[in-house]
Formats: sequence, C-alpha cells, structure tokens
Amino acid sequence: MASTRNPFTVGQPVAPESFVGRKNLIAIAFDQIYNRSNLAIWGGPGMGKTSFLNLLTSHQVWQSEDIDPSRAVIVYLNCLEIKPFMPAKFWRRIINLIREKTKDDSVLQPIIQKLLKKPESTKEHLRYILKFLGQQNKFLVLLLDDYNATFRYHSQYTETDVETFLSECRNLAYHSLERRYLSMIVTSLRRLNEDGPRLTPEKSPWYNHYAFQQLKPFNQNEVDSLFEKIEITSELREGIEEIAGGNPALLQNAGLILHNKRRSEETISGEAFARDFVDATEHFFQDTWQLSNQLEQTLLMLIALSKLAGRVENKRYDLGDINIIFSQKERELIDLEQRGVIKRITEQEKTVYLFYSTIMEWWVIKEIENTNAEKIKQREKVFLNLMSHEQVEQVTGVIKYLSENQETVKSIVKWVGKLAMYFA
Repeated sequence: MASTRNPFTVGQPVAPESFVGRKNLIAIAFDQIYNRSNLAIWGGPGMGKTSFLNLLTSHQVWQSEDIDPSRAVIVYLNCLEIKPFMPAKFWRRIINLIREKTKDDSVLQPIIQKLLKKPESTKEHLRYILKFLGQQNKFLVLLLDDYNATFRYHSQYTETDVETFLSECRNLAYHSLERRYLSMIVTSLRRLNEDGPRLTPEKSPWYNHYAFQQLKPFNQNEVDSLFEKIEITSELREGIEEIAGGNPALLQNAGLILHNKRRSEETISGEAFARDFVDATEHFFQDTWQLSNQLEQTLLMLIALSKLAGRVENKRYDLGDINIIFSQKERELIDLEQRGVIKRITEQEKTVYLFYSTIMEWWVIKEIENTNAEKIKQREKVFLNLMSHEQVEQVTGVIKYLSENQETVKSIVKWVGKLAMYFA
C-alpha cells in the first residue's frame, strides 16, 4: 500500500478514465450531440458538473458511444473565467478556442484570423465559422460550464443586455440554419429557467432549446463503484455515507483521506476521520449555505429545529404540524432536494425532510447557534410568511436560547449522526 498512488481526485475534475457512474446521463448527452441538439445540466456544489463536461472531451468516450470524434471540434469554456462577463468577450473567447482546436485546418484558419482582426466579436462571427465547419462535414460541440455566470448583470452589462445575449444563443442554437453544425451542453447550479431572466407573456422562452437533466447525488451502486478502489469497513462506509450524503466531491474527499491514512499506516478511527473530513470540506458546507437564498436558509433552519423539537435541554418547544408550513413552500424544498442539500422520506404516511449530509445539518445548527438578536429580527419577516405568530415566537425563542446557551448544542449532537460527536 505504501507505494500506491491515491486513486481519488480532489481539486481537479475527475479524469475520464476514473469517472464513475452517470451512465444514463452520458447516453443522453451523446444522443443530444448526435442529433446536434442541446442539453442543460444542473446540480448543486460538488455534484460533478465540471467532471462531466471534461468526460465529454475524451475521444475514447466518444468512440465508446459509437460517434466519430474526428468530425467534432470540442470546445470547453468556464463562463466564470470571463470577468466581468461581456458578450463580445465571450464570442471572441469561443472563436479563439476554435482557432486553437483547428490549427491544422488550412481552410478555416484564415477565416478565423480575419474575424479576430475585427474590433468586436459577435454571434454572427461564430455563425459564419459554423457555416464553414458544415461545409467540411464537421460540427462544433460547445461545453459551457457555470453558464449561470452569463445571467449576472453589472454596470456595463445590463439586464436588457443579458436577455439579448441569451436570445442570441437561442437563435444560434435553435433558429439559424447553422444550428445543424452545433451542439451546446451547459451546466448551472440551478435549473436555467429558475436562475435566468424571467419569462413574460410577450417573450418567447429563451431556454426552450435545451433538454434539461439534473445531476443527482450518487446512488448506492455508484458509491460502491467509487469505493471499490479501497478496503473499507462497514462502519466507516456507513459513516462516510452519512456525512457525504452521496455528493461526489465529498465522497472523493473521504476516499482521499482514508487512502492517505492507510498509506501512512495510521490507525483509522471515527474521530480522526471525522475531524480530517470536516477540516477538508468545511468550505463546501459554507458555500452551500451562502448559495441558498434567505427563504431557503430559513427552511433549512426549520428542518433542523423540527428534528430537535423536544430534545433541547430546558427548552421544550413544538412547531406543530411542520408539514403544513413545508407544503406551502414545496417548490423551494424541491429545489433544495435537487441540489442535493436535503432529501425526503415517508414515515407513517407523512413526508419528512432530512439533510443529505449530517455535517450540513450540523452546519445549520451552528448557524442557528450563531444567530444573534439582529439576525433574528432580519429573519422575522420570512418566519411570518411561513407560520403563525405563535410558531414564530416558539422558533425565535429556541434560536435565542441556543445562541445564549452554546453548551446545550453539544448535548444535542447525538441526534445528528454517528460521527457528529467528533466535530462538535
């Protein structure tokens, strides 16, 4: 074991040869590519969006899907790289990437060079390039990561500019004749129609040229496939699944930690593993919290508090039928579920919401613990939109109690999970 390299990937997209699972989504992506159609993939932090796009650049994977990669010009771009985002920068970056990918094409290179001499690049320039690709029996596969970055307007890129840019993308991929030589696959944290410009009666849907697919947490077979690379006890496996919740990035971190401990011949205890895991992934849970809006954060707090109801020392409280509150915000709860933050199960014919990761649950409890009077006041309006005045008093009362009696939080850790006692 001392000489073996760690097979788990952290800090980089997973290499195609190490990619695990997503077989149905891979097939769907290549169906869209084969038909010169478009795909929008969304999923929460760590779900593997970048790794999935990276997989689609592999010629070996193309061949395994029985599609000739030599006919395709495959271009990957993370939209976050264009700061601040401007359409002209975007089109020029795409054209430059095509130039790099076709440097041996004596027909296309002079055309691209001529276009790049123009002061600004436009959608029409890319359309012109697509026309010549089509004449050579080739097509462009445009892999756009973090596509939601194109929705963020600023002083030089107004809300109207955003709508114009997205309409141009739609025109290129859906209406123009050159669409026959283009397939776009984009990723985002949320479903495009929820994160982008709102649809109004006088406008056509700017997003209707995509098939939509969600990157979900790994299922049990995918988790098993990932951990085939390392010997692991059933106890540790249960602990990993409890704190990683099927999130591919968290599972990779867990595997990396375990492999390093085995290689250094350290004794692997639940305490040592849990502490190292939290140290390595704390930023992930912080990002998940910060990427949630105020209503979503409030719902997460209510899920945590409902589980703790009646278990907080010296402070009994009852939120009543929490499902009535949740039923009024089902759309937001579905969005949290789709991003891999929570899951729903049925207990005694009732829907119960749980956290996918017990560390995320613990993070929310710690946020409750750190909620001061000013923050409570800021959230009261959201609380009042969700529940009665009596329930608001119950919730704000217990939040205040937990913030003022932090030792109590340590006493309730046993309700969070098997490994929670190690990161209290």
